[in-house]
Amino acid sequence: MSISLFNRYAAFTGCFILAAGSLVFLQFWIWLWPLTLIAGALTLIGLYDLCQSRHAVLRNYPILGHIRYLVEGIRPEIRQYLLENDDDKLPFSRNQRSLVYARAKKEDGNRPFGTLMDVYADGYEFISHSIYPAPVGKPENFRIDIGGPQCAQPYSASVLNISAMSFGSLSANAIRALNRGAQMGNFAHDTGEGSISPYHLEHGGDLIWEIGSGYFGCRTDAGAFDPDSFSRQAQNARVKMIEIKLSQGAKPGHGGILPAHKVSREIALTRGVPEGQDCVSPSSHSAFSTPIEMMHFIARLRDLSGGKPVGFKFCLGHLWEFMSIVKAMLVTGITPDFIVIDGAEGGTGAAPVEFTDHLGVPLREGLLFVHNTLVGTNLRSLIRLGVSGKVISAFDIASLLAIGADWINSARGFMFAIGCIQSRSCHTNRCPTGVATQDPLRQRALVVSDKSERVHYFHRNTLKALAELLAAAGVRHPSELGPHHLVRRVSQTEIRLFSQLHQFLEPGSLLEETTGEGIYRYSWKLASAESFNALQG
Repeated sequence: MSISLFNRYAAFTGCFILAAGSLVFLQFWIWLWPLTLIAGALTLIGLYDLCQSRHAVLRNYPILGHIRYLVEGIRPEIRQYLLENDDDKLPFSRNQRSLVYARAKKEDGNRPFGTLMDVYADGYEFISHSIYPAPVGKPENFRIDIGGPQCAQPYSASVLNISAMSFGSLSANAIRALNRGAQMGNFAHDTGEGSISPYHLEHGGDLIWEIGSGYFGCRTDAGAFDPDSFSRQAQNARVKMIEIKLSQGAKPGHGGILPAHKVSREIALTRGVPEGQDCVSPSSHSAFSTPIEMMHFIARLRDLSGGKPVGFKFCLGHLWEFMSIVKAMLVTGITPDFIVIDGAEGGTGAAPVEFTDHLGVPLREGLLFVHNTLVGTNLRSLIRLGVSGKVISAFDIASLLAIGADWINSARGFMFAIGCIQSRSCHTNRCPTGVATQDPLRQRALVVSDKSERVHYFHRNTLKALAELLAAAGVRHPSELGPHHLVRRVSQTEIRLFSQLHQFLEPGSLLEETTGEGIYRYSWKLASAESFNALQG
């Protein structure tokens, strides 16, 4: 017991003795004053540790206990730089980040001496190549027309665009760099639900205006949708599409709050909210409460915007709720021009751990369900599908295009391109690279002219890699990819095409009366165009 007691208080006792002893001899040896100050300061810290009641470790281990908190504080950095394997996805691996950095800087991304992946491990995926490759297509032609028959101003979008990230979550310089890069590369930049800031308009890049439940940029003082302010902003020539956000993969079914201390004057002006007060995003929309009302809201936005493409983004949850929306399309004859599926694997937004880890449908399953439902109701040809998730490489893009997507949005990929180092401090306002912060000194480190070029190069070089990948598979355009091109290892002795692994519905099959009781038929029976609630049956 005495040895244990000595160990616990050894540092404090040693500092006290050293401070007292050096103080006695200070009158003889003046050069001892630095040692006296240091030992004295540590002794005072030790006395405080003994008296405080908040931290048990410091109370039992005065002075010495601070080492524990110091090591704990730098643990993420030590793990990332010294202990993490190249393929540990936390949530993105060093290999993934290095690929983005290389392509953003126009560096050689080739790898010698073969793959580091275990190609015989369960879950390994690859694109099958053709014995007769196609000519390599031009990446600038990898575009998709978005806008159904009810749209007067269709938009030709790149197959790779910047996903939703709001001003407020990202710094002004980050928004500037992303939008200038989008303008240089002729692709789109999603505003996020924080509305259109002056920084989104500064460099003339194409915008997808995301409207969330807070109706920021088009709201009344009470927080309701304001059609007049919406129409004024939506008819800006830079706004190419309107995206209604129902939910996001980071925290599906969860509202959000931008704390009062982060609501600066310019954020308040951009969002149309009071300065210095909590900025609340409700968990659901007030402009509609049923699937049919939602379709009429889509038609209204399309009309107010001058006929621009209007769609919605969501993370798939209850299957019957999406099918209720599809039934409302059939009843009203109103269809969105596009749907963006967000994956439950999350994104840039901070969220409760339970939401991050255990809520919502993952991206691929969500995409397959939405794609199949639209095929099964003969609506797929009228509606384009975008996806947003953990997209870094050309293979990531190709694997999603192969199972039903028309285009891809990436948020964290483009964040890496402008300097993000995955410090995972986005919600603290202390981003070390100036990407996710409103601190003017921190964001000063992000030089717009340099980082915007990296955004452009990352986009261009990723699509160039995609073009080469497609050519090897024997196709010229991303729209030609199908599930038969994508292969997964399901055991050490067996591989399967995705066309074999997953169910793909026949056109119109959900509209036919059949006896099948699969997940699609079962959910279809629960869905109603009049309500998001499941029918009893």
